[in-house]
Amino acid sequence: MNNNYTSPQVIAEIGCNHKGEMDIAKELLKVAAYSGVEVAKFQKRNNKELLTEDQYNAPHPNPINSYGDTYGAHREFLEFDVNQHKELKEYAESLGLIYSTSVWDTTSAKEIISLNPHLIKVPSACNNHFEMLKVLRDEYQGDVHISFGMTTKKEEEEIVSFFEETNQGKRLVVYSCTSGYPVPFEDICMLEIVRIKEKFENRVKAIGFSGHHLGIAVDVASYTLGVTWVERHFTLDRTWKGTDHSASLEPTGLRKLARDLKATHKALTYKESDILAIEQVQRDKLKFRKQ
Repeated sequence: MNNNYTSPQVIAEIGCNHKGEMDIAKELLKVAAYSGVEVAKFQKRNNKELLTEDQYNAPHPNPINSYGDTYGAHREFLEFDVNQHKELKEYAESLGLIYSTSVWDTTSAKEIISLNPHLIKVPSACNNHFEMLKVLRDEYQGDVHISFGMTTKKEEEEIVSFFEETNQGKRLVVYSCTSGYPVPFEDICMLEIVRIKEKFENRVKAIGFSGHHLGIAVDVASYTLGVTWVERHFTLDRTWKGTDHSASLEPTGLRKLARDLKATHKALTYKESDILAIEQVQRDKLKFRKQ
C-alpha cells in the first residue's frame, strides 16, 4: 500500500503585513525562506476600481488599525505598485521562494499576470468577480488558487464550472476557508475539507486550506484530511497595527508549521513489513517468549 499524500506546500501570506514598507516586505521574504515554506504571497488592489466612492472616502471601520484618514487612504498607504511587485518577485526568487499575489480586481489581475508568476490567488471576497476570473482563466497560463470562504455551495459550483467551460478546471486549487480574523476553532469547520475534496477532487488540480486561527495544530490536521496546500498569514510581530496581524503566525510559528507538515508527510504511510527493521532489534530483546 502506497502513501497517497502529496508533499505539503505552504504559502506564507504576507498580504499587507509589510505596513507599506519595502524593507519590511523583504525582511518578511527572508524570514519566510529561512522557515522552509514554498511560497510567499502578497496582495494587489486597484482601490479606486475596487471601492465605491463612498467606501473610499469613509473612515476605516476600525480606526486603531488605520494607516490613513479614510479607508481609501489607508488602503493606498499599504499598496505596492506593479514595479515594486516585480522587485519583490525577483527578490523572492533569489531566496528560493515562489512569489505570488492575491488579486482583488481586474486591473490588478492584469498587472500581476504581466509578471508571469507561477500562481495567482483569488481571495474569498472576490471569488464571484467573474470579469476578473475571466481574465485569469483566458489571459493567464499559471495556476489559479481560489478560497471558498463566505461562499455558498452553489457559488462554489459556479466558479469551478466557469473554468471548466474552457477546460481549465485542472488549473484550479480550491481552498476550504472560514473568513474571520481570527477564527475560533468551532468555526473552522475542518470537515468542509472532506466535502470539498469529495465534490471537486477529480475536477481541479488540488485542494487547499486557508486558515485564520491561532496555532498550527489545525493546519497539520487539514493535511491529514487531504489538502496539499496550506496558507497562513505571516507577520514579524502580531502586536503591529493592522487587521491581519492578530490572525498571523510569527516567524517561530511559521517555521514550526513547515517543519511539522514535513514530518507528518513522512509519517503518513503504512508499514512496509509486519516487523520494521527498527522494531526487529526491540522484538529480539523484548518480545515475550514462552519458556
